[in-house]
Amino acid sequence: MTDGQVETLTPQGGRRAYAAISAVAAGALALTACGGGGAGGDKNDGKKDKENAQRQQAQIKFGDEAASTGPAAPVAGAKTGGTVSVLQRDSYAHLDPGNIYVSDEQSLASLIHRGLTGYKADATGKGHTIVGDLATDSGTPSDGGRTWTYTLKDGIRFADGTPITSKDFRHTFERLFSQVITEGPTFIQQWLADKPGAEYRKLLPDGPYKGAHLPATVLDTPDDKTVVFHFKQPKGDLPYALAMSGYSVVSAKGDTQKAYDKAPATSGPYRIKEFKADKSMTLVRNENWDPKTDPIRNAYVDQFNITFNHQYEDSSRRLIADTGENRTALSFNNQVDATNLAKVRADAGLKARSVDGFQPYVGQMNINLRKPELKDIKVRKAIAYALPVSPFIRAYGGDDAMAIAGGLISPTVSGYRESDPFGKKAKPAGDPEKAKKLLEEAGKAGMKLTFGYINTPEGQQYSNGMAEGLKKAGFDVQRQEIPKDTYYDVVSKVNNKYDIFHTAWGADWPSASTVIPPLYDGRQIQDGAQNYSQVNDPRVNADIDRINGITDAAKAATEWNKVNEYLLTEVVNVVPTGYYKQVQIAGSGIGGVVYDDVLGGIDPRKLFVK
Repeated sequence: MTDGQVETLTPQGGRRAYAAISAVAAGALALTACGGGGAGGDKNDGKKDKENAQRQQAQIKFGDEAASTGPAAPVAGAKTGGTVSVLQRDSYAHLDPGNIYVSDEQSLASLIHRGLTGYKADATGKGHTIVGDLATDSGTPSDGGRTWTYTLKDGIRFADGTPITSKDFRHTFERLFSQVITEGPTFIQQWLADKPGAEYRKLLPDGPYKGAHLPATVLDTPDDKTVVFHFKQPKGDLPYALAMSGYSVVSAKGDTQKAYDKAPATSGPYRIKEFKADKSMTLVRNENWDPKTDPIRNAYVDQFNITFNHQYEDSSRRLIADTGENRTALSFNNQVDATNLAKVRADAGLKARSVDGFQPYVGQMNINLRKPELKDIKVRKAIAYALPVSPFIRAYGGDDAMAIAGGLISPTVSGYRESDPFGKKAKPAGDPEKAKKLLEEAGKAGMKLTFGYINTPEGQQYSNGMAEGLKKAGFDVQRQEIPKDTYYDVVSKVNNKYDIFHTAWGADWPSASTVIPPLYDGRQIQDGAQNYSQVNDPRVNADIDRINGITDAAKAATEWNKVNEYLLTEVVNVVPTGYYKQVQIAGSGIGGVVYDDVLGGIDPRKLFVK
């Protein structure tokens, strides 16, 4: 997913940046560095960052029936009852699961919607297992991973008491092909149709609404308890994809098509009692939710009162004050604003009420391989060594908002391994001497570089600092601003005029299969695509096809990391800059506050009122 929010853009494809991702907002941080100033890496929280970075290094497992059996493991000290106030910046644009693709809506969906699979987090939010949510387990593959079979649990119902059957799941997936759904993920639709881009819609253009259905050779529901997916290619990541909120179950009986987006049938532990767009939402208990069927959600709180239009400064101020109803308040997605960030990190009492972690985004400087002058790998390596990352870290708030990135795969991705081939953690200001030597060996001293940057205060700041670092190595750097509203439209053009430019990307689920293929598959070079560096390496292309066919997630993760290292050391088409982070705080009267890596913020499912 393109990180549109970090650089305040409309994302192109991917998870729409946690698109409206009110959570990511590293770009909302002020220009002044917080904490250690960002110039020298993670001076303040290096140990904590390392712990956070290790969260997903242990491969996420696909759980069996025992792991998928409810109720959810109890949270220490938890009590049932009470009301929690939730301070959100953005109202929810979509409630229909098929249209949910952004982080704030995903946090809400974790309370009101359920799918075939889901992420079961441990007590700390540091470890996850993919388990069966409405299904009895994470799925049974056959035919080399081309066929996946799911069996539904007993006692699962929508909030109105209607039993959930395989007919609802057939309807859920068939409606995704129609124009009723325009905003959600498209992975499984494309896999079922075996078609790229929007071509998948041709398989069932009207969805189920005019009586047509997907053939049993594509999606089969032989009885009320069984759902079978048939793909033409192995899909080892299906349990991950099914855990996305966008694939949660939709009621076949209650589907009101476009109107469903404002009043959906819910299947989670809460239902929507009232929703006033741009003002407020009230969640109350779904009495037809059976905790014995749910290994993921604790649902201790009786009611959530959600209000909107709270900017980060407002929510931070209220939660720091910790008075009145603010004691039992938090935000699912708002982070601590830049003004108060250093205060929260320095004050022991406030720090005890805060949580932090990485988000799925990795920043990278793209080297445009379509440009003839950048074909020489010595020139690209000179850029890589010369480029300072400290201006980028500093521009977005310093060490508390960003960690220096050594590789292309985020610490939130399962199987992450630390990498730093260009030595940025040791020399965040760059290595101009080494770069100058490489540039001279290539016979390109004084070479002109056109640096396209986003026209925001952050973009102006980091591009200035980065340009100065490149100049020290002997490059003639010409900065050119790009309007923020059209930034990704411009840089995703095949024939854009820029030699280097910055983008950020995050995994749609914790697998590098949602990072390496969209960004570095040479067969995906076209206007609007995410292969921004326009790399077309035969080995990378072949590895993508090979690894996509590996159904063992742990083995696949190991292989994706090999591609990561190859790209950085042998191709050098991009230079990693930063791993995005986030700090959140809660009122003192709320317990069970943990940062969940997959949600990219506070986990609403474990909360309780003390």
